[in-house]
Amino acid sequence: MEQLDKGLIDFGVIYGKVDHSKYHSIKAPFKDTFGVFMRKDSELSEKEFITPEDLLDQPLIVSAQEERDHWPTLRLIIPDISRLKVAATYTLLFNGSLLVEEGLGYAICFDGLINLNGNSKLYFRPIRPALEVTPHIIWKRYQVHTKAAQKFLEKLQRLQ
Repeated sequence: MEQLDKGLIDFGVIYGKVDHSKYHSIKAPFKDTFGVFMRKDSELSEKEFITPEDLLDQPLIVSAQEERDHWPTLRLIIPDISRLKVAATYTLLFNGSLLVEEGLGYAICFDGLINLNGNSKLYFRPIRPALEVTPHIIWKRYQVHTKAAQKFLEKLQRLQ
């Protein structure tokens, strides 16, 4: 949002609340599902889905943004976050996946961000009850767009 505010980018994708006093927005036409990355040899890998109780007493690897924003996603999973053990944070999920591969914990993240095909040592299991979020594409109010940005915006608006 800082880059939007400074005019360095035309659009951003955010999860969470949109400040409609500063930005216009369009909901993306899909939802992202939260779940857990784990090693294939993990005790939780046999489960079809992960419950909040499964995460208690497990070392968790979470987004650094999650920590900076005071744990909004973790609070949806377990309201009493003092019961969770955050072992590490990541800024890029790829880095978090390396920590998982090394057996340092379970990464809480969106599905589909890491390729788990082929020789991957990891599994993804969704969290139940399902935790889904819809991203928003945002842009500054009263922004004068380039022709390319305007065309992009028109295409987005047609998806609505």
